[in-house]
Amino acid sequence: MAAPMERFVTRIVKQTCEKATGSVIFLHGSGDTGIGIQEWVNSISGAKELRFPHLRILYPTAPPRPYTPNMGNLSTVWYDRKQISPFAHDDESVATMAAMLQELVQCEVDRGIPLNRIIIGGFSMGGGMALQLGYKYLRGLAGVFALSSFLSQESLVYKALQADASNIPPLFQSHGEQDTLVAYSWGRDTYKRLTSLGVQGEFHSVPDLLHELDRQTLNRLCDWIQAREPPTSLL
Repeated sequence: MAAPMERFVTRIVKQTCEKATGSVIFLHGSGDTGIGIQEWVNSISGAKELRFPHLRILYPTAPPRPYTPNMGNLSTVWYDRKQISPFAHDDESVATMAAMLQELVQCEVDRGIPLNRIIIGGFSMGGGMALQLGYKYLRGLAGVFALSSFLSQESLVYKALQADASNIPPLFQSHGEQDTLVAYSWGRDTYKRLTSLGVQGEFHSVPDLLHELDRQTLNRLCDWIQAREPPTSLL
C-alpha cells in the first residue's frame, strides 16, 4: 500500500518559522488540482495571501477516479455522485476518501501538530469533503471551512451529528448569491441544518458572486483562520 503522502500531489505553500504550530489543508473543487487551487487563490488581486508565518498550508490533489457527472471519465474528485444536486445521496466513495484524508491529517500529527491545531476546508466539492471529514469522520479539528459547498439532504453527516454532537469544530461557510452551479440555497440550507444540530459557525452571503472565489471571501477566511489558529505565543 502506498504511503499516505504518496497518494496525493501535495504542496506546502510556506513555512517561514523553524517549526510550524498548526496546519491548514485546502481541498480543491472537482476536476481541479492542488496546484490549480493554490494558483487561483494567489491570483486574486487585493486579497490577503493565504500565508501565515506559523502555519503549514497544504494543497493536496485528489486521486483520479471515474466521475459520474463527467460521463464516467476519470477526474480528480474527492468522491463520486450521481449528479450535482442536494437530492443525490452520499456515495460510498466518501468513506474511502475520508480514510485517506485522515491518514494525511495523521501525517501532520506525526510531525508534531496537534489535531486541535489543524483546519481543513475547501472550495465546492472540496468544501463538501471537508464537511464530511470534520463532522462525521474526524472530530476535534480546529475548524472547517466550506466555500460554495453543500451537503445532500440525506447526508450521513446529519445523522452522525444527531447521534453525537460532541467535540465538533467551528465552521466558516461562504456562498455567492448568483452561483449557477451550486445554488446559493443549497449552501444556506446546509449551514442551517448543521447549526441546528449543534455546529457553531458563521455564514457569509456574497452578492453578485458566481461559482468562484473572491477577494472579500479570502480576506474573511484569512482572518478566521488566524483567530482559530493564532501563534502559540498568543495562546
